[in-house]
Amino acid sequence: MARSRSIASRVFLMLLSAALVIGVLVAGFLVVETQRAVQAEAERATAVAAAAIATSGEVVSALRSDDHESATAALEPYALRVIDEAGLDFVTIMTVEGVRITHPDQGQIGGRYLGTIPPSPVALTETFTGTLGPSVRTIVPVTASDGALVGWVSAGVTTESISETLLRRLPLSLAITSVLVGIGALGAWTARRVTRRIAGDLPPGTVRDAVSSYESIRTLGEALRAQTHEHGNRMHTAVALLELGRTQEAIDILTETSRESQSLVDQVTARRHGDPTVGALLLGKASQAKERGIDWRVRIEPDTPRSALTPVDSVSVLGNLIDNAMDAAAGSPDSQVEVALHPSDSGGVVLEVSDSGPGIPRELSERIFEHGFSTKPADAQGRGVGLALVRSIVEEAGGTVEVSSSPTTFRVTLPSTRRRRS
Repeated sequence: MARSRSIASRVFLMLLSAALVIGVLVAGFLVVETQRAVQAEAERATAVAAAAIATSGEVVSALRSDDHESATAALEPYALRVIDEAGLDFVTIMTVEGVRITHPDQGQIGGRYLGTIPPSPVALTETFTGTLGPSVRTIVPVTASDGALVGWVSAGVTTESISETLLRRLPLSLAITSVLVGIGALGAWTARRVTRRIAGDLPPGTVRDAVSSYESIRTLGEALRAQTHEHGNRMHTAVALLELGRTQEAIDILTETSRESQSLVDQVTARRHGDPTVGALLLGKASQAKERGIDWRVRIEPDTPRSALTPVDSVSVLGNLIDNAMDAAAGSPDSQVEVALHPSDSGGVVLEVSDSGPGIPRELSERIFEHGFSTKPADAQGRGVGLALVRSIVEEAGGTVEVSSSPTTFRVTLPSTRRRRS
């Protein structure tokens, strides 16, 4: 059987994958944003250049004459100089009808302008395929001092030039992406080292088992401490009564203690497939509930089968549910917690823990099972771990966890056969 990846390796791969995905998304965003910026710059450059040329006195004077050859001779060198200085691909100065006076390709002079000439004397920016190929171009009217339209000026940049500008800027985008991916990879490597220091090379299942064992020991220890404390108090009281000669009262206290414990013992031992650790937990939790002033009730059906959980996981699941129920019930006017175990319809086991607390808001009914989420403040016990661990253990065993209201009840349904862990 192949060895499962350690939790440290899984954390590393997960964070590295996230860094790569983010890097790809950032790279795509930067490319699109750069393309948009280059396009906007081209539109802005052509608009500024065309507007500047249209206001030139030399251009206005040449277009007012009817001698096109003289206008070309005067304006062609000027247009070529503007093309070179402004980084444009063409500047076309034309008559009102769109006849070219200037063009980078002198063979096109005298021909019709390829592009949209506005029906009224206003500026227009568009992408159009002309003699030099697709280009971004702006056409601006040339008007005389009296406002009369005497011609048009079009300045443009080919999409090929725009693409070349985009390619020149791509290395910066790729460098930014590489830095982000590198930072993400460094973070993933750091997270792996930290996780490895905590969990070593253990696979996630083993880490979960370790957490479950810790939770089992913790909750069972608290229950037994409460039971020892309660019995100690009763014994001290009984001894004091005996010293005072009040023998019957001492006997009554000891008898009551024995009777309360025996009632629960009888329910636990009545199960044909009972778990001693669960019985010990319930006995201890009974004392803990009494210590906190909570009405404690247990109902165990004798024919309840053994669940698919190990004793450690059983104590972890039941202990965490009871702890949460006690915390919720402790603040209610009628503090009450009830634990019930009975067979399921499919032959498994059903565990129900109910409390008289304020309940769980509907919108939080799923979030309470998320690791790290809790409606209570964090403390040394590690809030936000219990219910997440409960769901993890139960689902791994092939069971389900449900929560309902009125009263708040956690219902765990488990199969009766023990599943072998891989």
